[in-house]
Amino acid sequence: MIALIRLRLAGFLRTGRAVAPLLVGLVALGILYGGGRAQPAEAYGVSAVVLFPVLAWQTKILLDVEPDVQRRLAQVTVGVARERLAGLLAAGGAALVTVAVALAFPWLVGGVTGPVDPADRSVPVGVALGLWAHLLVVPAAVALGALASRASVGGAGYGVAVLALGGVGAVVLGLTGSVAPWLAPPIMAAARTTAGDAAALTMVGLTAWALAWSAAAVGGYLVRRRARG
Repeated sequence: MIALIRLRLAGFLRTGRAVAPLLVGLVALGILYGGGRAQPAEAYGVSAVVLFPVLAWQTKILLDVEPDVQRRLAQVTVGVARERLAGLLAAGGAALVTVAVALAFPWLVGGVTGPVDPADRSVPVGVALGLWAHLLVVPAAVALGALASRASVGGAGYGVAVLALGGVGAVVLGLTGSVAPWLAPPIMAAARTTAGDAAALTMVGLTAWALAWSAAAVGGYLVRRRARG
């Protein structure tokens, strides 16, 4: 399975398809940080929201690189479960690399600042909260991207629709305080938490929520894969 993960990552990189989502993410973050300097926790919280649709798109691209015939051969070689797990792990690894770039980027462009008032969080605490917000986004974004992949939905139009509904829906539901917030991952709630009072119990609850949503989305992906063969 490790060889299959490497194969998928190599195909993603060597075909140049890794460039587009990374550039889009950097442009979006450049615009975000170009508006002025902010405390690390607040800046990273918003950065995680911006990256959510980018990471989902990146996952879809990575999973779509492999031709259908090659994917079926991989199922025969390593088994259906391992083939699907290898795709998710490869997408997760690529997402973590993008997150690492996003965490370093604001320091390179001067988009963050240290504490200004005595009540402000220290830089290490702010970075730790920002890392938590980004790691919260990764499984949800990978799950959404997998659900939008060609192997799951078939046509490209359906995949774009799933990405758009998932990405926009997560932001809209988070902003409007919907009566059914569980329909989307808590990316907006996490951003508000990093900028406000980051209580440990709140962070644990949001983490459980994000993991549960991701598990449900991955379950939908696996059901779709089983239906499509």
